[in-house]
Amino acid sequence: MNFQAFDHYVEQHQDRILAQLIELCRIPSTSVENGPAMAEARDLVLDLCAGAGVATEVVPQDGGPAIVVGRAGTGLRRLMMYNHYDVQPPEPLEEWTSPPFQPELRDGKLFARGSSDNKGDLVARLWAIRAYQETIGPLPVELFHVIEGEEEVGSLHLASFARANEETLRQIDGCLWEYGYTDAEYRPVVNLGVKGILAVDLWVRTASTDAHSGNGGLMPNAAWRLVEALNTLRSADGTVTVDGLQDHVRLPSPEELVLAQGLPWDGETLLQTYGVGNGFLGGMSTGRALQRLLFEPALTINGLLGGYTGPGSKTVIPAQAMAKLDFRLVPDLTPDLVLDLLRGHLSRRGFDDVEVRVLEDGLMPARTAPNAAIVRAVSAALEEVHARPPVIYPTSGGSGPMYELCQAYGIDVASAGVGWYGSRAHAPDESVRVADFFAGIRWAGRLFDRFARA
Repeated sequence: MNFQAFDHYVEQHQDRILAQLIELCRIPSTSVENGPAMAEARDLVLDLCAGAGVATEVVPQDGGPAIVVGRAGTGLRRLMMYNHYDVQPPEPLEEWTSPPFQPELRDGKLFARGSSDNKGDLVARLWAIRAYQETIGPLPVELFHVIEGEEEVGSLHLASFARANEETLRQIDGCLWEYGYTDAEYRPVVNLGVKGILAVDLWVRTASTDAHSGNGGLMPNAAWRLVEALNTLRSADGTVTVDGLQDHVRLPSPEELVLAQGLPWDGETLLQTYGVGNGFLGGMSTGRALQRLLFEPALTINGLLGGYTGPGSKTVIPAQAMAKLDFRLVPDLTPDLVLDLLRGHLSRRGFDDVEVRVLEDGLMPARTAPNAAIVRAVSAALEEVHARPPVIYPTSGGSGPMYELCQAYGIDVASAGVGWYGSRAHAPDESVRVADFFAGIRWAGRLFDRFARA
């Protein structure tokens, strides 16, 4: 297929395309707040879909933002695309060079919350659909586009949406997932899976009220109690030490190990991006760090709260303390299993007073085989645009509803997108390189053709 007219169309409309991404990034659609901005972002997505010739349906969700379903094209093969219009909260605001919801172009990059995760990919794919239909003709695949508004808070309603659409999902031949990037050597990256996740709060109360710290050697302290419990859950080198958890970890397959051994993963760049000066936990080598990232579970303290944290001194014994945690899960570790193991672990060590509160339904881990048709089609489209083969990761360190939407219904998945290794998704100064954004439109257009013939 000759894409000369397609590429010319994208080039001629660059200013308009970029303006639409900027308009979407101006909307503070943080799903954790679920305020009026969510409806504003949804409505703009509907407008973008209409401009792309995508027929839409708004599927309301009880207590959450609506899911937008888009349909376009005809063909023997059915392709699903998954994206989301919600974003992470922008805090800490003081660490942004420019305000997070006032998009700014600097040094060939667009800086804004959501520019990389996931509004850049969403706008690029809709413009790929538009450019294809206006320069080549009807899409050669039957497209089913799922665009939700709760990915950043655990996709609370997506599993029930999937169950309600099971008949449709079981006819899907492959899915292009929501995210991706180019690495430090400008190689496009494809991910074939995600880790699962379980998010919990641990709460401790040791008294009915805070007490004078002059009694610190006599009375229980909720903050100390919480720290003591937390210290049993993970070793200093990052190994999760919850009783029995490691016994359930499925070892990577020989194919996954071969794929991982050939990866040009740049751990040093990762450390530099986030300003980490002391290396990986426990002095891990880059190779060992990659193995943990791909194939091992992780436990992170996301935040701590307890006692007095204001200016100056307040000498109190905290009566209550809380920690937010997330477990990243690999195959054979389900959220329910890990929750049971965590509670049993704390109980055996005398921490029955530590209350475990589940924040939301967890997500299952998911992986796709490297030889799946969607993987071959995405890889070929990327190579055609970037003039070099992509780097294929068997999975990623992040999480998402890939199992719940796709693999529970037999759908293979490949994830690639418009981010770059320094995009800083979820962090201050999130950005997308403008050149990568437009390349994402070009390879998405080629994907439609490649997957129709896969």
